[in-house]
Amino acid sequence: MPIITVEHLSKHFKVYRRRTGFWGNLSSTVSRKHDIIKAVDDVNFSLERGELVGYIGANGAGKSTTIKMLTGILVPTSGHIDVMGLTPYRQRKENTRRIGVVFGQRTQLWWDLPVIDSFELLKHIYEIPQNLYKQNLEFFSEMLQLQPFLSTPVRRLSLGQRMRCDLTAALLHNPEILYLDEPTIGLDVVAKEQVRQFLRQVNAERQVTVILTTHDLNDVEKVCQRLIIIDNGKIIYDGGIDDLKKRYGKTRMLIVDLAQAYSDIQLEGVDLTRRDGNRIWLAFDRDTISASEVIAQLTARYEIQDLTISEPEIEEIVRRIYELGVH
Repeated sequence: MPIITVEHLSKHFKVYRRRTGFWGNLSSTVSRKHDIIKAVDDVNFSLERGELVGYIGANGAGKSTTIKMLTGILVPTSGHIDVMGLTPYRQRKENTRRIGVVFGQRTQLWWDLPVIDSFELLKHIYEIPQNLYKQNLEFFSEMLQLQPFLSTPVRRLSLGQRMRCDLTAALLHNPEILYLDEPTIGLDVVAKEQVRQFLRQVNAERQVTVILTTHDLNDVEKVCQRLIIIDNGKIIYDGGIDDLKKRYGKTRMLIVDLAQAYSDIQLEGVDLTRRDGNRIWLAFDRDTISASEVIAQLTARYEIQDLTISEPEIEEIVRRIYELGVH
């Protein structure tokens, strides 16, 4: 049975038109005209327990609005949401006790208090039994190396340290679902990888269902097994990341170091996209011609020193989907 079921979910907002000038302002007091913005428009999906899902879209695509409805902050205009057998906006307190939420640009910790004091407050808010609280605190402190700054006020933490503490705060009460909104924003490469590794481990060991919204598609590729793309309020892709690459990432790149700068490079089924001295970049459609066939043509005509096959990055694939649509 799915842990989250969303059926025909929509959220519309009224945006009132502002009229200019004296008479425009006066007429607005009598009759106000408005436009309907469909932030989320007939969205359907379900998640099984323990899934790691990336939920991505451009700014204004509807992803944040969807998350706010799943967490109970917003009431849908129409449609149905079932989260662990609950309707989030009707049973918000029960829903909140069973979910964890992390916003990369905001903290749920108390700014002027030491980290450990924030954790103690959360223990009382969520009514976490002392033995469970102690067990979880030790587990996350060891996994995220929190011990050196547990007594440090939150305002003095680095961004990476604060994110590790926010992740701990979101998981102290053993939530079944974890919603993450830009959890690696502003972090350096090392801190990002720590967060990604932590999410994979928590998912594997505790079967926490994770929904990740982010603009950093490396997060999605390295953490998630499934990707949902929303655009203009509608889901345009829902499936595995490997399947996404197979369906929309057909163009591969062959980077070749030649023994000399050949002036005439002509290969069947291949486009020369770039040249830099003796190095050339060759693009080809893997459905039309295989890498081995391209390499065979190369070795038959030119002297090669080195070559590398480059797969399309997920960021490039998603950009193409936004530009060209799903086909």
